[in-house]
Amino acid sequence: MDIVAALFVENINFRQVPGPSTRIDITGAFFSMPVPSFPAALNPHLVVLVRARPDDAAEATLEVVFTRGDVELARSGQQFSVEPGKFGYRLVKPDLAFDEPGTVEARCTITESGSSVTVPLTVLPLP
Repeated sequence: MDIVAALFVENINFRQVPGPSTRIDITGAFFSMPVPSFPAALNPHLVVLVRARPDDAAEATLEVVFTRGDVELARSGQQFSVEPGKFGYRLVKPDLAFDEPGTVEARCTITESGSSVTVPLTVLPLP
């Protein structure tokens, strides 16, 4: 399996269109967010879109490690299934603490294939 994309989002919806075909409506994709004060506790939604090639196994494991520099802040491991030849998604909602402004990286990896992507999230003070 491969990671197609990973984004922090406000909302994600799916809808059918003729074909049959599915549309993914992603709204509010972001890579930074302001907070009113520090310390701040955040639970952002990270959506990881995946595809299974026609010859892939239907089962895989998504591991997401959230780090700030060399410090691991959170980790998520999820087994999931995607029908070979199809697309799927996983939602990861970490608990992240920020004592000050800074950037966290979400390192997303499908352990079986090694497919990987890193998504940054920068937290800033409100102006």
